[in-house]
Amino acid sequence: MDYITIDTKRVPIEGENNILSLIRKAGIDLPTFCYHSELSIYGACRMCVVEDDRGRIFASCSEQPRPGMVIYTNTKKIQSYRRLIIELLLSSHCRDCTTCQKNGKCSLQELAYRVGVHAVRFLNNKKKIPLDMSSPSIVRDPNKCILCGDCVRTCDEIQGIGAIDFAFRGSDTQVMPAFNRALSETNCVGCGQCAVVCPTAAISVRTNVTEVWDAITDPAIRVVAQIAPAVRVAIGESFHVARGENSFGKLVAALRVMGFDEIYDTSFAADLTVMEESKELAERLEKSEKLPLFTSCCPGWVKYCENHYPEFTDNISTCRSPQGMFSPLIKDYFKEKDINENKKTIMVSIMPCTAKKGEILRPDNFTDGKQDTDYVITTQEVIRMIKQVGIQFEQLEEEAADMPFAVASGGGTIFGATGGVTEAVLRKLAKDKSYQNLKEISYIGVRGEETVKETTVTLGDREVKIAVVHGLAETGRLLERIKAGEVSYDFVEVMACRRGCIMGGGQPPFAGDRTKKGRMDGLYKADVMSNIRYPDENPVLNHMYQTNIKGKEHKLFHRNIVK
Repeated sequence: MDYITIDTKRVPIEGENNILSLIRKAGIDLPTFCYHSELSIYGACRMCVVEDDRGRIFASCSEQPRPGMVIYTNTKKIQSYRRLIIELLLSSHCRDCTTCQKNGKCSLQELAYRVGVHAVRFLNNKKKIPLDMSSPSIVRDPNKCILCGDCVRTCDEIQGIGAIDFAFRGSDTQVMPAFNRALSETNCVGCGQCAVVCPTAAISVRTNVTEVWDAITDPAIRVVAQIAPAVRVAIGESFHVARGENSFGKLVAALRVMGFDEIYDTSFAADLTVMEESKELAERLEKSEKLPLFTSCCPGWVKYCENHYPEFTDNISTCRSPQGMFSPLIKDYFKEKDINENKKTIMVSIMPCTAKKGEILRPDNFTDGKQDTDYVITTQEVIRMIKQVGIQFEQLEEEAADMPFAVASGGGTIFGATGGVTEAVLRKLAKDKSYQNLKEISYIGVRGEETVKETTVTLGDREVKIAVVHGLAETGRLLERIKAGEVSYDFVEVMACRRGCIMGGGQPPFAGDRTKKGRMDGLYKADVMSNIRYPDENPVLNHMYQTNIKGKEHKLFHRNIVK
């Protein structure tokens, strides 16, 4: 077997494409800024440089391994080189670390400590650039950019949008939208994947924590929280909880300590979405019109379609997302009580998604001309709130959400993983509700991390072709094939973020392969442990269809589309 020698240790070459992969296989955590396994090799940051036995220094991420190579990762020359790189980056970097959103989680801060930079010899002569706060989802701070290019490649390669890129040359180089426009004036969909890969806070999640605290402390306001399915399998990572463990009960307990009045599970609204969307699919199949039916749960996807493929907008389901359905339902549920108690109910969504912050501002998601969801806070933001209070999250006793909106099916819970919406819809449309058929649906081919999954099912006397796609660049390629007539489907589930909501822009960043898998497995485990597996067997939901929401379904649960 071929091998290379890394710091005197022989490491076999087993199909690795670069030396960096072999170094990490050898158990050495070589620092990087611009290397991500799902992105193209860039080699700009030079932090992963190594030295060979001839004294040559090169970037290990872009160098192919050759049998017999001898590599050193921590020579005196390399140490000096890395310190100089960090020092030069810091020389043109905003150093307001104590007030930075990424304080304690910043890769630049961590590596400066790690390589031993204790002072910066160079003056920062760069002119301060104003922040771009035009987007409801993310904030762009050019003063903290280290030009690693991670955001540029993610926006282009993974999402296929290209809302930002490099501009100018030399010391004037910046990352910005074309012509330095505000993000709100670009085709940015607010998915937040750029913020996920940003090693500093040059791009960060726009926060609404202060507004939520103000509402909680106002006695005239009833603060209601809804918790999205994907949040429960990611929030624990910041509190020493095992990867993918379902922390829903602990989060409910934490929110009660923080002062939320009512706490509900968005999985209930996911069941609602299944009921409405499966009904819409059946109607379109019967009429053979506006097919394929595209899911509407992901606001990043909806905006992408409007920006890039407007010819498909009529194919998007008229259903609101689970968040969009739950908020008007809650406002309607508490309407009479608010009048009697002279209170105002506001809805706070705890979401894995930054694009949800933009979704709540869309007029087609308003009811009677009024905004239904008042605030969206991401998993990252609720983690910050928990830490502000000083709650020892891992020590909390689990608590249940409040009735009547605490009852949800496992089908609603798996919405957070790619393929979950499709699987839940198939469960609803299935005539056979047996356990065996439930297992058959799970094996049908909609689960897994493949970027495009295809399957065919029989509904009645019709063969229904289904596709599941995640990541907007891959979605664009699929839409082009549909336009060209190369493929044909009846139902297509789209998620803007790779792997679905579990990897949304508002989730804790720096998730490795085991964490990604753990989050997905955690949702499917929650489904298995649920007493209700089929959305249409949710007793509370069925009761409400006969009472509270009877006759209001279209008003509360469908978008107000104006042509």
